[in-house]
Amino acid sequence: QVQLVESGGGLVQPGGSLMLSCGVSGGPISNYAMGWFRQAPGKEREFVAVIDWSNIGPEYADSVKGRFSISRDNAKNTVLLQMNSLKPEDTAIYYCALKSIGGRSRVGTWYDYWGQGTQVTVSS
Repeated sequence: QVQLVESGGGLVQPGGSLMLSCGVSGGPISNYAMGWFRQAPGKEREFVAVIDWSNIGPEYADSVKGRFSISRDNAKNTVLLQMNSLKPEDTAIYYCALKSIGGRSRVGTWYDYWGQGTQVTVSS
């Protein structure tokens, strides 16, 4: 049984930083594509970033490119999302997801397992 648990969310001022962590149990993340998505109140879930086993670098949504960085620690079976220069529009629940078949995707419906989400609020 694959389980994902996010942590690291919280309240931060505009311009600040947070690091989200996604711990995975039940399977080695080195075999899978791992994505971060977010959902703001009243909005649909949107893609944030994805990383997989290939030598192709991570992919990012245009809205976070240059500010967010996704990485993986295979030894700890953990995926990280470093978020810098945060803006109020980054406020959302952030979800970690695992895609068990095939490579990376920006489409959430292709992912098989999801964490419970962690709230990120950017406000002064």
